[in-house]
Amino acid sequence: MEARKQSAWKSKYLITDRGREVATWDSSVWRSGGELTLDGRRFQVRANGWGNKYTMTDETGAVIASAGRVGRKRWTVEADGQTYEFRRASFWRSEEELVLGDTRVGSVRKASFWGGTIEVELPTLTPALQLFVLGVVISKWDAEAAAAAS
Repeated sequence: MEARKQSAWKSKYLITDRGREVATWDSSVWRSGGELTLDGRRFQVRANGWGNKYTMTDETGAVIASAGRVGRKRWTVEADGQTYEFRRASFWRSEEELVLGDTRVGSVRKASFWGGTIEVELPTLTPALQLFVLGVVISKWDAEAAAAAS
């Protein structure tokens, strides 16, 4: 999958899979997280006050997935009774890796330093879970950029 920022001024992304539009991500203005639309269904992604725990809920308010320890070198995502482990690839790169043990099995990374394109390669996760991880990572990067600017 690939997420392309729609404007330099807003944090709204169009997500495509092999050239076909599959979803949109729209970051929240006032708090960490945002809204995700996938196959006509809307999901909310919200963070706690510290931005280190996120949840994704559907239209009914049911929790679909959660992420913990976000912002640390190693963090996790839980969904459908399974736990997935992620790690920051490098302090210098904008890339988060999905790992199994110590083996990299996928990643979310910026295609370039200046561009607004993010590449998502998480083949073992469902599309909704891949988009949740993408939303968490975008929110994390936005919070880091805001902290660096202040």
